[in-house]
Amino acid sequence: MTTATAASTSLKPVKITPEELDAFSAKHPQGSFQQTSQMAAMGAYSGEIDYVGVKRGGDTGELVAACYVVYTKGRLGLEGSVWCGPLCDYDDPQVVEAMTEALRRSAKAHHAISVSCWPAAVYQLHDLDGKPTSDPDTAMMENMARFGWKHGGFTVGYEKVINRWNFIKGLDGIHDEQELLASFSKYRRKNIRIAQDAGLTVRRLRRDELGTFVKLCDMSAARQGFKGRDVAYYERLFDTFGENIEFNVVETHFDEYLKTLETKLAAADKDKHNLERQLERARAAAENGEAPKKKGASDPATLEKRIATADKKIGALKQDITKVQGIIDSDGPVIPVDAGVYFWHPNEEVCLSSGEDDRFMDYYPSSLIHFHSMLDCIARGVTRFNFYGISGIFDENDPSYGVWQFKTRFGGFVEELPGKFTLPVDGLRFAAAEAAHKLLHR
Repeated sequence: MTTATAASTSLKPVKITPEELDAFSAKHPQGSFQQTSQMAAMGAYSGEIDYVGVKRGGDTGELVAACYVVYTKGRLGLEGSVWCGPLCDYDDPQVVEAMTEALRRSAKAHHAISVSCWPAAVYQLHDLDGKPTSDPDTAMMENMARFGWKHGGFTVGYEKVINRWNFIKGLDGIHDEQELLASFSKYRRKNIRIAQDAGLTVRRLRRDELGTFVKLCDMSAARQGFKGRDVAYYERLFDTFGENIEFNVVETHFDEYLKTLETKLAAADKDKHNLERQLERARAAAENGEAPKKKGASDPATLEKRIATADKKIGALKQDITKVQGIIDSDGPVIPVDAGVYFWHPNEEVCLSSGEDDRFMDYYPSSLIHFHSMLDCIARGVTRFNFYGISGIFDENDPSYGVWQFKTRFGGFVEELPGKFTLPVDGLRFAAAEAAHKLLHR
């Protein structure tokens, strides 16, 4: 027996427990909240769940690959889905073969037509401009094809199920707030300062406040032309994930901000009056033929320019005060303006979705909420903040460019995943389903 054959025969497709999946996901480099028993529990609202894996050395051996599968109704029967999995070494053909067999057995036991999966393994890395920084993982593609998986193609754009392109902020080596800010672009640092100066704060929502989150998400959904999820769905997420999920909200405190603006206005008025007195003295001295003590700083021409600048500052502060007072009168001082749902996993924190009241975009609440979450990552020792999906189109003329640009100003890199693979299990029904799909989408 060859070494390769021995390795292959020692790998056994097995059933696993939810606890085994969670432990494996927590340590595996591809592990995420998507491949946990909590997300499987969410999937159970849509269909049947099965936990499968591969062990080296039999039922009591080492677990080397794992996932859960959700079986939902398709056009001609049940279809299996593995979101962000299976968790395995796709460059090892023996592991891929054994994991494929585990999923095939599971699908047959459920009388399913097929199983589709969206691996979390990286196909290729890219920089901020979308330029490749690593070689593509062709071994993964070859192994999946070798054992019967059909690839859905290297797509771009936002996907309906699992995004193929994700933007990642690496936090390894960043130890505190100052180092984190230094890793952002100058523009993003300015945004965060504006949000903080305006009195915006971030806090965690309680379960009975999830309606606030949904309301903000619905605002964004309406602008972007899609329908969001209802409160019941997020309540299930809240109950299922417990401490591993956070619904965060950014709130204004415009009563405090108003006091800050009024203090700045009083200081600006005082500075202007001082400048005006200096100008009077400078003019009087000039009429008497006396030279200014400090040339360029207190001569009349310079003082007039400084007074004009002070007038502009005072005018801007008065406009801000009027604006903020109007908001307080109509909406009150404390207003939810941005919210996001964040999942915690030992590997990373993921922002799955968010929403914003665009009336307050000039205060940059979306910059503040992600900054707050990254600080939490640093405190917990989590070294990846996953912004999740981008389109994979790195063109400033593309409609999605604004989303891409927003994320890049935090610094980071792009992970391109391989996308969707489908394993036919019932050949006849799968062929019929494929023909129906082509007919309906021709």
